[in-house]
Amino acid sequence: MLFALLFLFMLLSCGKSTKTNCCGLLTAQKDPVPLQSVEVELQVKDHVATVISTLNYQNKEDKPVEAVFVFPMPGDAAVCHFSAKIGQTHIVAELKEKQKAREEYDDALSSGQQAFLLEESEQSPDIFSLSVGSLPPGESASIRLEYVIELAVEADEALRFSLPAVLNPRYQPQGSEAPGLPVNSVPASEVPYSLSFSARVSSPRPVSKVESSCSLEPLQFLNSDHTEAAVKLAAGHKFDRDVELLIYYKDAHQPSAVVEAGQDSAEPGTLMGDPVVMASFHHDFPESVRSSASSCGEFVLLLDRSGSMDSPMADSDHLTRIDSAKETLLLLMKSLPMGCYFNIYSFGDHFEHLFQKSVRYSQRTMRQALKKVEEMSADLGGTEILEPLQHIYGQHCIPGQPRQLFVFTDGEVSNTKNILDLVKENSGSHRCFSFGIGPGASSALVNGMAKEGGGHAQFITDNDRMQPKVMQSLRFALQPPVGDISVTWDLPKGVTVNVLSPPIQSVFQGQRSVIFAQLTGQSLQTVEGSLTVKYSVAGHPCQSQLSFSLKPADMDSCTDSPTLHRLAALTQIRWLEMEERGCDGEQSDSVKQKLVEVSVQSGVSSAFTAFIAVDQSNDRVIKGPMVHPELFADLYLKSSLFFFGDDDLFGSKNIFRRIYSSIRKRVLARSRDSSKPQREDPLLQLVSLQEACGRWLLDPALVVILGKTRQEVKKTKPGKVTKEVWATVLALIWLHSCKLEAKEEWELVAMKAVLWLQTQKVASMSDCVEAGNTLLCCNVQKDTLGL
Repeated sequence: MLFALLFLFMLLSCGKSTKTNCCGLLTAQKDPVPLQSVEVELQVKDHVATVISTLNYQNKEDKPVEAVFVFPMPGDAAVCHFSAKIGQTHIVAELKEKQKAREEYDDALSSGQQAFLLEESEQSPDIFSLSVGSLPPGESASIRLEYVIELAVEADEALRFSLPAVLNPRYQPQGSEAPGLPVNSVPASEVPYSLSFSARVSSPRPVSKVESSCSLEPLQFLNSDHTEAAVKLAAGHKFDRDVELLIYYKDAHQPSAVVEAGQDSAEPGTLMGDPVVMASFHHDFPESVRSSASSCGEFVLLLDRSGSMDSPMADSDHLTRIDSAKETLLLLMKSLPMGCYFNIYSFGDHFEHLFQKSVRYSQRTMRQALKKVEEMSADLGGTEILEPLQHIYGQHCIPGQPRQLFVFTDGEVSNTKNILDLVKENSGSHRCFSFGIGPGASSALVNGMAKEGGGHAQFITDNDRMQPKVMQSLRFALQPPVGDISVTWDLPKGVTVNVLSPPIQSVFQGQRSVIFAQLTGQSLQTVEGSLTVKYSVAGHPCQSQLSFSLKPADMDSCTDSPTLHRLAALTQIRWLEMEERGCDGEQSDSVKQKLVEVSVQSGVSSAFTAFIAVDQSNDRVIKGPMVHPELFADLYLKSSLFFFGDDDLFGSKNIFRRIYSSIRKRVLARSRDSSKPQREDPLLQLVSLQEACGRWLLDPALVVILGKTRQEVKKTKPGKVTKEVWATVLALIWLHSCKLEAKEEWELVAMKAVLWLQTQKVASMSDCVEAGNTLLCCNVQKDTLGL
């Protein structure tokens, strides 16, 4: 996470010329920045990861240098260690209240001492600033940062870890304030330092495999039962993509609970002094609920059309983020159930909506919407998502049609907390499903919107296809809302529990819920406890129960690190931060005081604390004027006609931004290799031909996709079925035989087709399926089709 971006002032000012051959990280004298290498060590214990990053750099100036690094961090990570080594001097930072830490840092610099300050952005918890203070001429320094994070579970049961290669530009709306941490970008391919990355994985369950978006050395198993493994990044990594690991365990979705002992050095009765339990379990709905899908709902689709959405997806010369989002909207629109309502919004520095209010889903409205989507491009400038959200929430909800909000964005904003506050205020009237597109999408924004809105978050990076992830979220949205959620603890006498996690707001079939709690008492060595989560879904009472031993697990022998305590502390910190944003005056001060207390006690950073390290040795004082290395980001287009990013060059709501975006789009289009054929996905082509009711027409385009002639299709049609029934059966057979690997993408489309066929009451359906199999040279059974 810690690909440092050296920053102090942008060399962009009115009347100053800029050469397009100036790129990467440069000092004011256009010398290379002092960062030499980044080393990242990943330690995975079951589904919790500890990330240890070391930044090595050297001051090649002949004067002392002060530098500020700004880097991305997962919004749900717990930063828990910060140290620096300068020459032979090793300094370990302390976590203090933020203003106090800043004052100590300034005092140290004015006294000529080395000082280091690490703080979290007050606007977005996934941005950290590292001020490395004064470094003597020729001196080397090493910065070590450590954080822990709970790994997300993917749809295929993989645990996902991502190390972003870039920190994308964060758009700041006109008039908003994002104190202290301006953010800019550097082309990943131009980063002048090296990366080494290694991972060690251990779990009670065997490790099946480890996959990555980057080249890895062969996976090494460290024991005979394959419960421990190690892997490294192959040499020659070019920083052109995120380093993403997908870790697969056997039986990864089994419920589990781990109790971690308190620290001997901490006082009993405190968070760090008492044992902490992390309970993880998956929800299993009754079969009758799993097999049914709602046919109602108001689906509001909100699409980012800012300039950054015109960036190409990884490993694609032609498919941009906006292109991928448009393809996904096609599939999403075709998968909506008859009887629902929908509307489409898009936003940049202003927003647009297709209809004045949500309309009933029909062939006419669907066709009208898809025509508008096809015309969309990334030409709306900046990324102001707050205003369209305010408009959406200002619309009256439709009785009997629960609102489901789908947000597609590359997440490049600076007013994250304002957005999350708004989603939280309206959480009782909708569910929010968010999608982060491309490398650098803000995890704080995307995860936060889903968490506050009781929905689900997805990230699409590198080789991911957006469609299956969006379809998974649509299936969640079609599940009936879960109510009456309660959590009950059954613990032995003398043991009390202090729940550190916020109340569970949403439950989805097959998804994981995690609860952290502090255990207090003397009887924790041999006895057992249990945890029960109860809820109701579609009138069915459900419950998930987990029994676990209260005996603490052995501390991590490699790091001796209280990993679970730190994650538990972060959970409580984020909960308190949400509470603080909703308070005023004395109540806000009280919550903030509690938050700072938890943060300092646990060593986990927050928006109101910062790590401060000062070398107080008296053997030397740094002399001479301070040099401020500056960020010079290369943002020129391939044509060299324009070299500023549209979010940086023009102010919000500026007419020149619109002109620039239009020209930029045409320049990029000309710069792409026109000799390469544009992508034509037969699955999307087939889906595009389906009507809103679920049927297909016997269209010439469908015949081409099937690989047959019109005469062959017409000749083999059973006489007692209509052309529409015949076309729909052929489309279903083709999906099951030719695109079975993408079933999660077209499953809802096929369900609509089956429902339509069932309304046609075809007496000779078996003969129709048999004829279709003969024509397409397939062997798909009628039951397989759901008929």
